[in-house]
Amino acid sequence: MFCLALALVVFHLGLIFSGLVPNLISRPVHLALALPWIFLFAEGGFFKRISGTILCLAGVAASLWIAINQNMLSDQYGFLEGDLQFAIAAVLLVVVLEGARRAIGWPLPIVAGLALLYGLFGQHIPGEFGHSGTPLASFLGTLTIAEGGIWGSLTGVSVNVVAIFVIFGAVLNAGEAGQGFMNLAAAAAGRLKGGAAKVSVLSSALFGSISGSASANVASTGAITLPAMTRLGYPKRLAAAVEAVASSGGQIMPPLMGAGAFVMVELTRVPYTQIMMAALLPAVLYFLAVWIGINAYARHYDLKAVAKEDRPARRQVAITSAFFMVPFVVLLYGMFIAEYTPQYAACMAILAGFALLFFNSQGLASLPEILSRLEKALLSAARQVSVIASIIICASIVIGVLSITGLGVKITSLILSGSGGYLWPSLFLTALACLILGMEVPTTAAYVICVSVAGPALIQQGLDPLQAHLFVFWFALISTITPPVCGAVFIAAGMIEENWLKVAFTAMALGIGLYIIPLAMIANPSVISLTETPLLALLAAAKIGVGLGLLSFGVIGFTKPLQKVVAIGVGLLVVFIGGL
Repeated sequence: MFCLALALVVFHLGLIFSGLVPNLISRPVHLALALPWIFLFAEGGFFKRISGTILCLAGVAASLWIAINQNMLSDQYGFLEGDLQFAIAAVLLVVVLEGARRAIGWPLPIVAGLALLYGLFGQHIPGEFGHSGTPLASFLGTLTIAEGGIWGSLTGVSVNVVAIFVIFGAVLNAGEAGQGFMNLAAAAAGRLKGGAAKVSVLSSALFGSISGSASANVASTGAITLPAMTRLGYPKRLAAAVEAVASSGGQIMPPLMGAGAFVMVELTRVPYTQIMMAALLPAVLYFLAVWIGINAYARHYDLKAVAKEDRPARRQVAITSAFFMVPFVVLLYGMFIAEYTPQYAACMAILAGFALLFFNSQGLASLPEILSRLEKALLSAARQVSVIASIIICASIVIGVLSITGLGVKITSLILSGSGGYLWPSLFLTALACLILGMEVPTTAAYVICVSVAGPALIQQGLDPLQAHLFVFWFALISTITPPVCGAVFIAAGMIEENWLKVAFTAMALGIGLYIIPLAMIANPSVISLTETPLLALLAAAKIGVGLGLLSFGVIGFTKPLQKVVAIGVGLLVVFIGGL
């Protein structure tokens, strides 16, 4: 496992420094390196291990065959020739679907499988939702031996960008950066009323900015913040809701934003730094709304501060903060001052983080501790890169079929006709689709699929492409706290042994910004233009912040019905009327 993890990390870092590598080499090798972590190193019984070994060997062999024969395949223009190539295409599709199922469950592979069936048999569907049919050799070849399916541009994002930032996060988490996040948050907010909950908000925002996963965020920061809140007498449903809502914000907090920001770069052709700046104020507003919600809950409960003896000393805060501040400064310097590509800047930050693995808060770490950290960083990076690869490559099947059959254009036309050509009905239809798909599919995959079919409709109705993509991305995330499937809530409720439905309803009230801010970005487009019109962006953010504060207090803080109605009504007016 260590050797395979080292090979995966070295390969992806090497791509950044080695110059241009053909896509039909780098992308199949990416899949080949990811497959062992999906099929071989996962828990399971005898049959699962045997079947996993067979599928892994077949998938690795097929992927490497593509890489070795890329010169020949580039001359075939996505048209399969001979039985061997048909067999390789079938193996790749089966392995990708089964790999995604083992990594994240049934829903995404089912969507991809239905897309394949549509591509194969959709010509028999009557009416406008049928298609004219594509020769089998061309359909399967486009998906498997050309850059139009599983080796498409989304997979390129996974190879060249997402993997690098995931490695960066793994290196930071293997050292004392996580403790640095917790110490800084405790020092900044621990003394305030509701301090333990606010420590959870700050630490989850910081940790989530590199982890990009709501579940990982809950599991890591929650292990510290949930016991702290319960010790201070916080209601269990509130403690779990705070952690679930704060952790969900990690996927919208720059720089990492899950894999979403990097996929957005590919789909919009907008530079990563511009996407990061556009996403910054909405993310801050989200955490501000959570902070205000905690203050609103403090009207009903005695939400105590963290005891002075439990807060870290200033010296400890300064020392441990360096473990994440130094790599972050290197990353931001590389992107904004030296103007390197994001992945090159991330490589520099990885090297800085790697050097810090040799130290702890007391000084030079011992040799066993250093070796343990290196092992943790490599294994964690390999697992996370592989899971994201399985998601993105499986989602690429859907995107490939939409492109080949023209189904995306038809769904876009359906949205336009169903909304009567008006923007706001289209937004609500898109939000509903994102919520339904996001219930069972990871955020990045839900975003990719939804924006592929709904994005063109929103853009046709006048939205800026980045505005449309951010809207869809935010609504692809709301299923993390919205029943019936709410992953972050399930994990937090399980950790604290509370009824998940109680936690979910509390989380929805606390995380009201997750439902309002995407719509506010449409009504106040200036809020995502921080780089172009900073003053207008800040004014728009202030306006939305006031409205969110009123909404939060209306939902949580006030008890009298009239107060609730007035606060919610005025809050909505402030957010949506007279947009900036």
